[in-house]
Amino acid sequence: MSQRRAARTDYRKRRARRLAIGAAVAVAVAGVNGPALWRFGDEKYHEYTINKPEYKAANGHWSYLGIPAKFRVNGVHAAVLHTGKVLLIAGSGNNEKNFDAKKFETILWDPETDAFKHIPTPKDLFCAGHTQLPDGKLLVAGGTKRYEKLRGDVTKAGGLMIVHNEDPREPKTLPAGTKFTGKKNGKTFVSKDPVLIERAKKINDPRTGKFLRTERSFARVYVEAEKSGKKYETGAEENFRVQGLTNADARNVYGMAQKLALDKKDFQGIKDTYEFDPVAEKYVPVDPMDQARWYPTLATLEDGRILAVSGLNDIGELVPGKNEIYDPKTRKWEYAEKLRKFPTYPALFLMANGKLFFTGSNSGYGQADEGRDPGIWDWKTDEFEKVPGLSDPDQMETSASVMLPPAQDQRFMVIGGGGIGESEKSTGKSRLIDLRDPKPRFTDGAELEKGTRYPSASLLPDDTVLVTGGAEDYRGRGGTDILQARTYDPKTGEYTRVADPRVGRNYHSGSVLLPDGRVMIFGSDPLFSDKANTRTGVFEQRIEIYKPPYLFRDSRPEVTDGPKSIKRGASGTFRVTSGKGIATAKLMRPSAVTHVTDVDQRSIALEMTETADGVEVTVPENPALVPSGRYMLFLTDEEGTPSEAAWVEVP
Repeated sequence: MSQRRAARTDYRKRRARRLAIGAAVAVAVAGVNGPALWRFGDEKYHEYTINKPEYKAANGHWSYLGIPAKFRVNGVHAAVLHTGKVLLIAGSGNNEKNFDAKKFETILWDPETDAFKHIPTPKDLFCAGHTQLPDGKLLVAGGTKRYEKLRGDVTKAGGLMIVHNEDPREPKTLPAGTKFTGKKNGKTFVSKDPVLIERAKKINDPRTGKFLRTERSFARVYVEAEKSGKKYETGAEENFRVQGLTNADARNVYGMAQKLALDKKDFQGIKDTYEFDPVAEKYVPVDPMDQARWYPTLATLEDGRILAVSGLNDIGELVPGKNEIYDPKTRKWEYAEKLRKFPTYPALFLMANGKLFFTGSNSGYGQADEGRDPGIWDWKTDEFEKVPGLSDPDQMETSASVMLPPAQDQRFMVIGGGGIGESEKSTGKSRLIDLRDPKPRFTDGAELEKGTRYPSASLLPDDTVLVTGGAEDYRGRGGTDILQARTYDPKTGEYTRVADPRVGRNYHSGSVLLPDGRVMIFGSDPLFSDKANTRTGVFEQRIEIYKPPYLFRDSRPEVTDGPKSIKRGASGTFRVTSGKGIATAKLMRPSAVTHVTDVDQRSIALEMTETADGVEVTVPENPALVPSGRYMLFLTDEEGTPSEAAWVEVP
């Protein structure tokens, strides 16, 4: 053999050894990084790796939900129903063309059969509030009356018109399209909605009964200039006559307005309220709210009533602390006695003592320095105890909040978040608080790898929390979606990376736990579709399903029989088939989520004793801990593997 040939042979051997060593190092590093293995190989190798049984058993697995084209919608809201089906509400789906065409959509998906169904949607429920009701229906309140217009897009001056009625004999109704003309400036504005002005009140002397004066009544309506252009703006207060009225009506009914300008016009809310019936699979109209609301939170109270908080009203202003209570028994709303202002979609959780805890998480609209401090709110007396210690308090918009399992511990976690409005700021902090502490205070827990707006967080039946998705910048600007997922263990206080999702999720996204233990992740509404921020974003209609590692074990418990209803303080016996002993039992309240805000989900540990062929569980007595409603009962074995849920009513 020649020296040159021998040298080439030695070189190939040395190169082979280096490649082998490099491959070994890559595999070792990948083993440390777990789900990041795909970075060390091409797409085919990645597909091969993530589909290996041992990888799934350690990290879980993501897959796309096969949705026929005619059922693909811009899902913004999702709720798990006691039928096991998932209600996906789009409304107009943040698409003004859909709004103008009155194309409002809702889809019902059955995870057992993968069947889909269109649900007639009576109003634009885009950006409504929702919560589970004691009888298993879903309350949906508010939505969109009008889309926002940015300052540069506004061509007609507009704003609030206060319409007065000085006639004590009868109320007055003015239809949409009513024209108001300034008595001094001569400028004409047109109402966009009908308006009812109640009759004026006669004020009599309480001692003699003699008539003293008439107290005028008033109502408000949004108006726009009849013609386009800056010259039709108004600056000072102006008195407006109502066209079409004559004689006494023309004197008694008139308008008053301050500034009617070309400035930005925010979204406007509606008053409409519906109960969605999971059995009949339809929306049932009920008493509307007194305040129109867009971006409200509906919080369950310990007596089963529902508190509606915040939102933008019918003229695009933040509701000024006028909170309302819905009684499912009468299907009527009434005002709460006390006022309290919050930013929109505030994360308000029912505590074990009946008070509400505001974690500070919200979705934006509202004053930067008002109503944003986290604290414990006694909604009956309006006493509000601020809680200190929150890190990055200026980055609470678009954060996620969860009540950590079990609910008895009254521990909460606030995950990620960003600065107010379109700020580039984001934080990876996870802030923890224990409300059983006599002097509760936030402390920092484990951090996410990146600053994260819009993280989705779902409680899992093995007592961990799945945290997935989000973006570093506002609406994923600059291609900053985060394709990562991890589970948080409240016992250890640590995050564990799991399999990575394939689809970026930012604004208008969310996740829900399914009755079979999987998690559904939906939505995303990016501002742009490229890193250079040059192409308008497209709403993400693909839905992903995550199967956690516990679903890749050789067996899971099976609940074969048991009661459909258990009262608080009472017990029920369930027949269970399991190859391993049953370790825990819990009731999990089904999710109702939008804008990564889900104040419904909670996991309640149950006292449990084994029986000859199953377990007996006892429901806690406290209605503030276990609000009336339908729950998913999960039993987990000694390895933490959960059963499929058995639905149980707590009356």
